[in-house]
Amino acid sequence: MSTIKVKTITREIIALAQELGLRAVPEYRTPDGTRIDVAILKNEQRLLAIELEASFKWFPQRVLYDVVKAHRAGFPELWIVTPFRGSPGWVESYAKELGLKMEIKSDRAIIDELKARLARL
Repeated sequence: MSTIKVKTITREIIALAQELGLRAVPEYRTPDGTRIDVAILKNEQRLLAIELEASFKWFPQRVLYDVVKAHRAGFPELWIVTPFRGSPGWVESYAKELGLKMEIKSDRAIIDELKARLARL
C-alpha cells in the first residue's frame, strides 16, 4: 500500500510558496470552522486549496467534503493530492456546477506541478 508523506509535502509546499512570493497556510481555518490542509494565498486572496488524502477509505465522500470546504471558503481551485487512482464519481461534476476547478494530483509530482502552476500567477 502506498502512503503519502503529509508533513514532508506540506513543508515543501510552504517553502515553494515563499520562494514565489506567496503564502502557504497549513491547517487553514475557514470562516465556518473547518480546515483545509494547505491554503495558497496571495496577500489575502485565496488562490488554491490543497487537500492531502492519504487514505482510500471513503474516498468519494472525502473528496465531496473537500469540495464543499474549498467552495464555502471561497477558493476558485482545489487540488486533492493522493497516491490512489480512485474516481470520486459524480463529485467531479458537482465541483464544476459550483464553479470550483478540482484536480486530483499524484503525490509524486505535486511539487513540480505546483511550481509550474504558481509561477503563472
